Amino acid sequence: MRLTWHTTELALAEPLRISRSVMSRRDAVWVAIEHGGVTGWGEVVSSDYLGLPTARIVRHLTMVSPAVERLPDPETAWHAHAAGSLPALGELPAGVLAGWEAALLDLVGKRAGRPAFQLLGTHTAPAAQTTRTIGIVPPAPAAAQAARLAMSGFTVLKVKAGSPDPADDLARVEAVHTSAPEASLLLDPNGAWSERQAIELLPRFADLGVTAVEQPIAPGSPDALARVAKESPVPVIADEDAVSYDDAVALAGLVHGVNVKLAKCGGVRAALRIHDVLRGSGTDLMLGCLTASSLGIAPAVHLADRARWVDLDGHLLLADDPWTGIGGADGTVRAADRAGLGVRRTHVAVVR
Repeated sequence: MRLTWHTTELALAEPLRISRSVMSRRDAVWVAIEHGGVTGWGEVVSSDYLGLPTARIVRHLTMVSPAVERLPDPETAWHAHAAGSLPALGELPAGVLAGWEAALLDLVGKRAGRPAFQLLGTHTAPAAQTTRTIGIVPPAPAAAQAARLAMSGFTVLKVKAGSPDPADDLARVEAVHTSAPEASLLLDPNGAWSERQAIELLPRFADLGVTAVEQPIAPGSPDALARVAKESPVPVIADEDAVSYDDAVALAGLVHGVNVKLAKCGGVRAALRIHDVLRGSGTDLMLGCLTASSLGIAPAVHLADRARWVDLDGHLLLADDPWTGIGGADGTVRAADRAGLGVRRTHVAVVR
């Protein structure tokens, strides 16, 4: 097997402001595994929050390349990875592991002539309504965006919160709810509130149509998050507090949901382990993502049938998505019924 990679830049259609940052672009590293004339693809996106700059991604791919290329074929690599018998992978950051695993899954599926969802245990191509994110913007543009999205078919909207003055967040949510009254609203302060603020504010947001909230308080205090969940009139979903399998185990039964992002947990195999451990605990699964191309979002779409909440809109935030194959523009993401991840390049992007 041969492992290579290329770096490109993904630009957002407009800057996305959340409580802790503003993002307008990020790097994507496309991972390619080739064997016997067939190539599997995966994507790793840079992330300041996750401590994953582009240089670190490339450094880890360089380090793991010899061990990967010594494996005889993709199927051996896939089964060894499933069995946890590839020690070199244990050194990879979760985001890099997820991208490498996606490329391998794509390659194994292509060689077998089977879509990824079948290799992951689902017979029918998953399809699910996805949220669409509205950043921290004034009420008028938030309302206009909500109206456009509702007209396009979106039935779930996620509104970012965490402004210095909570009244601004309340005004934004009210504007969105008024403009798209049939839409279900998720709220995401990205950990901007204190425990007391969350308990006081969530009933007010519930009155404005919010049906669930992600990470209302700063990560690092799971007991406090559990107290907020107990008091909240809407489901509380852990995100920044739910990075790994161990985090999910610790939170099971204490919050209403756990937001699993493949770049946080380490890929589809890790996400399936989290899904299994949450079953019957009273804590449901949310599938989330980073801003990425359709290639980067595709692995999670192949798991969409396992989740109560699906937030896989990262590719829809881009000015120009260089891959296609998972839909979403009408509010529904769909796993393609093609071999591997089922995505295709739409054009040649600039790589470096």
